[in-house]
Amino acid sequence: MDLELTGKVALITGGSRGIGKAVAIALAKEGSNIALAARDPERLGATAREIEAMTGVSVSGYVVDTGDEQSVIELVREVIGEYGHIDILVNAAAKPGGQGTPPTYDQVTTELFFEDMNVKVMGYLRTAQQVAPHMINQGWGRIINISGLAARQAGTVIGSVRNVAVSAMTKNLADSLGQYGINVTVVHPGNTVTEATTPEVLARPATNVVGRMITSAEVADVVCFLASPRSSSITGDAIVVGGGVPRAIYY
Repeated sequence: MDLELTGKVALITGGSRGIGKAVAIALAKEGSNIALAARDPERLGATAREIEAMTGVSVSGYVVDTGDEQSVIELVREVIGEYGHIDILVNAAAKPGGQGTPPTYDQVTTELFFEDMNVKVMGYLRTAQQVAPHMINQGWGRIINISGLAARQAGTVIGSVRNVAVSAMTKNLADSLGQYGINVTVVHPGNTVTEATTPEVLARPATNVVGRMITSAEVADVVCFLASPRSSSITGDAIVVGGGVPRAIYY
């Protein structure tokens, strides 16, 4: 299937590593030009060079802190200045969850809570707010928010709250932007193998239906479809990429 992504411009926050990097590679292989955004300039530059050498498409790196509004404003201005348009936004800039030990309810502090919410929830919203007017002007766009299965499971207070909030934000954006040809979806990865996954995490028994951890490349495959014109009938919904949650029924 041709995903019709050749020549599209994709802005990916948190794109220098993990799921964000995997998404960038997958979209680049489909022919999209890639604007990578992350905080660490050294890692960002290395990732941009790696993907460009691997795929031959244009890959540019932009240093950004999505927890800061002015930084996001400058990011979008720079990407528009270089490429002229943004077709796809993938929000993936957040502290990874699911592989470390989360704080218990009585260990959650105001600082920890709002630091996480500012980056993952407000950071996603800030970036969407800056990108949406450009997508509206061109009459087409895709926004994919990377969230997580903590939205549907207890066990981490901050993780559950931030991921539920991203889901609610996604639906609100989808309802507001659908009339302009912009689809907005949320992807819930489960515990996912990335370059940062430790041997100890890999050795844990799998708790999903398929009996193994899902890889970041597998998550990226789903994101690529959602980012494409082929996904025109899907918006406002959550797509789970976790290998199947045992026993639970969602409808």
